Amino acid sequence: MSKIRSDYEKTLWRKIVRFVNGEKDFFDEQSGFDVESEELESRKHNNFFEETEWKKKKVQITELIEERSEETDRRAIKLYEKFYRLFAVITCVAIIAILLATVTNLPDYGDASNPANNEVSKKYIEDGIKDTGAVNIVAGMILDYRAFDTLGESHVLFIAAVCVMILLKIDPDSEKGKRFINLENDRAYEPKNDPILAWATRILVPLIITFGIYIIVNGHLSPGGGFSGGAIIGAGLILYLNAFGFKKTERFFTQKTFSVVSVSALLFYSVSKTYAFFTGANGLHSFISKGTPGDILSSGLILPLNICVGAVVACTMYSFYGMFRKGGL
Repeated sequence: MSKIRSDYEKTLWRKIVRFVNGEKDFFDEQSGFDVESEELESRKHNNFFEETEWKKKKVQITELIEERSEETDRRAIKLYEKFYRLFAVITCVAIIAILLATVTNLPDYGDASNPANNEVSKKYIEDGIKDTGAVNIVAGMILDYRAFDTLGESHVLFIAAVCVMILLKIDPDSEKGKRFINLENDRAYEPKNDPILAWATRILVPLIITFGIYIIVNGHLSPGGGFSGGAIIGAGLILYLNAFGFKKTERFFTQKTFSVVSVSALLFYSVSKTYAFFTGANGLHSFISKGTPGDILSSGLILPLNICVGAVVACTMYSFYGMFRKGGL
C-alpha cells in the first residue's frame, strides 16, 4: 500500500477532485481567494473594533469617576475648612473666657494671705545655700528644688526643635531641595564677601562663646546659668553662620551634632536627677558632694546640669534659625 504524501491536500489532483465533488471552487482557489480567511479576518476586525469601543467607554467611565471623586474631595475640603474655622473661633473664645474668669478670681496684689506668701520662699532664702551648696539662690531653686520642672522645660525645647525640623526640613529629592542643592553658594540671600562682617565675626564670635561658657559655668555663683549662657552661645553660632554660611559652619555643627549633643545632655540630666530624687526621697546618702559654697566646683549636680541646659538651649536656638533660613542644618 502506497504512502499518502504529506502535502496531498495541496496537490493539483486533490484540488480537481474537490472541485468535481463540489467542495471548492477551483478557480477561486487558484486565485488564492479563501472565503474562510475572509470571514476570519472580518471577525478579527469586528473584535478589534469592539475592543476599541470598550476601551474608549472604559476610559470615559474612569474619567467620569475621577471627576466625581475630585468633586467629592473638593466638597469635603470646603466642609472641613468651614468646620476648622468654626472650631478655631470657638476654641479661642473659650480660652479667652477661661483666662478672664481666672484673672477675675486672682487674689489682690500685696495681700498677706496670698498663696505666694508662704514658707516656701522663706525656705529657699534661709536654707538654700545649706541644702544646695549654690550661692546663686535662683540656680539652686531651678536646678535642685525644682529640677524636675527644669527637666521638663529642657525636653520642651528639644521637642520644639524636632517639630520645627519635621515641619520645615526640605526633602533633597523635591524640586525645592534640588534648587537649594544646585545653588553655587548657600548664602544666596545674604551679602557675599563682606569683609566688615567677616572680620567683626572673627573678633566677636570667640568672645561671645567664651562669655556664654562663663555664664554657664559660673551660674551657681552669680546671676546666669544654662538658659542665659546657652542663648549667648546660640547667638554666637548664628552670627558665624550669617558671616560665613552653612558650608563653613557645617565643619563643626551639623544635624548629627545637634542630635548627639541634645540627646546626651537630656539623658545625663534625666539619669543624674533620677539618682538625686531616689536618694533624697528615701533618705539615702548621696556620694555627690555639695562642696564648699563659693568654689567653682561646688553645689553638687547644679554645675553639670547648667552645662546640659546650656547645650540644649544653644543647639535649639541655632537649629531654629537654620531651619527657618534654609530648611536644614
